[in-house]
Formats: sequence, C-alpha cells, structure tokens
Amino acid sequence: MGALTSFGLSALWALPAGAEPVDDLFEALRLPEMIGIMREEGMAYGDELGRDMFADSASARWTGMLDDVYDTTRMEAAVREDFAEAIAGTDLDPLLSFFEGETGQRIVGLELEARRALIDDDVEQAARDGFRAAQVDEDPRLDQLGRFIAVNDLLEANVAGALNASFQFYSGLVDGGAMQLSEGDIISDVWAQEEETRFDTEEWLHAFLLMAYDPLDDETLDTYIEVSASDEGRALNQALFAAFNAMYDDLSYALGLVAAQQMQGQDL
Repeated sequence: MGALTSFGLSALWALPAGAEPVDDLFEALRLPEMIGIMREEGMAYGDELGRDMFADSASARWTGMLDDVYDTTRMEAAVREDFAEAIAGTDLDPLLSFFEGETGQRIVGLELEARRALIDDDVEQAARDGFRAAQVDEDPRLDQLGRFIAVNDLLEANVAGALNASFQFYSGLVDGGAMQLSEGDIISDVWAQEEETRFDTEEWLHAFLLMAYDPLDDETLDTYIEVSASDEGRALNQALFAAFNAMYDDLSYALGLVAAQQMQGQDL
C-alpha cells in the first residue's frame, strides 16, 4: 500500500442542511474519494500478495476475500469517526476557508490525481525516476518539498504507520493459524524492515509530491506550507494520520487473517 500524504486527499459530496463543520471539512478534503483510491491500492496489493504467497491471486475466492476486506463503506465510517474525534477542539474555520477555496480545491484535486495515477506500476516507476533525476539536477523544488515533508512530519509518520501495519499483518497471519511466531519474533521481523521501509517511503513521497505539485508555482506551494505549519494545519495533519493509520492497521490485520484462511484452504 502506498504511503499517506498530509492533507488527505476525497469529491465534494452534497451534505444535508445543518451538517457539522467537521463533515464539511471531511468533504472539502474529498476523503471519500481518497478512500476509494485506497481501496484500489489495496486490491492491487492483495492481488500481488496472492501471487507471492499462494499463486492464487486470480481466484474468485481470494478476490471475494479482498473485496470484503477493502469495503469502502466500513473504511469511510471508521475514518470519519476517528477523524472527527482526533480533530475535536480545533478551530476549523481557517481550514474550511482554505480547502473550500479555489486554491485548496485545486491542491486536493492534484493530490487525488497523482495518487490515483501511481496505482499504475509504470507510472510509479516513472515518478521515482523523475525524483532521482531531480536529485541529480539539484532541482530547487526539492527544497520546498523537503520543508513540506518536515512541517507535516510525513516521513517519520509514514514509516511508523507502515511498520505498524506490517506488525498487524503478521499478527493476522499468526491469529489465523498460518504461522507460529511470538510477539517478540514479529517485532524483530518488522524492525528488520525499517531501513528498507524508510528508503522506499522517502522516495515514494518525493515522487508523489513532485508529480502532484508540478503544476503549482512556488508561491502557491509556499502558501500551502504556511497552512500546514499553522496550529490548525498541524492539528489536521495529526488527525488525518490518526484516522488513516488506524484504518490501515485494521485492514492489515484483516488481510493477514484472510491470507491465513486462503493458505489453509478453510474457513476461520
């Protein structure tokens, strides 16, 4: 699964009169649409996992299992609840003013387009190659993106989220009876992935951000960084990570369980 970005990334959906400001923000960030993209990512990852683990990725049984794991109705309900809880007490007016405005909507749209495009392996590889070329050319845009990543703590939060999700996947395999590992064994195996996970996450983040924000001029990107660095922006970022990381933990554990079921050829 791909890494998360800071300000989430879902379509403006019509809301009933009297909707709460947190619902307005949830829709302005187009989070339902982002969750739909995450389902596509998850289904693609599950297909790859099936080929790697039991050479049965195309079976109707496995596809049905994946379809149940990546259920967007449950995913959205969980994210919406956790997001509302995490951002409670934050003044949402400055965030709504920005993200419901023309610039905010343009940025969210660009983030969604890039995230969706990167589901294609060839597009992702081209984006990574573009980042490597930008490093060689010492592209000044990388300095801006570095500030954006630092302000939003994207690298550390995404690495931690990825490692936690991996722990949950192993736990699902163990609880599903496919493996016999102690919690200490799982932690050791997951921690051994840290360096590789960090390298991959850093490259993916830069590739994604370069692609997403390429149409933005420096002034607009600086404005976005300022919003991110505000108290409200930091609260939003933390709420998004809290909500989406919790969702990924649940999905990863469920994926481990169904993988164990598929490996054993029996119902849990």
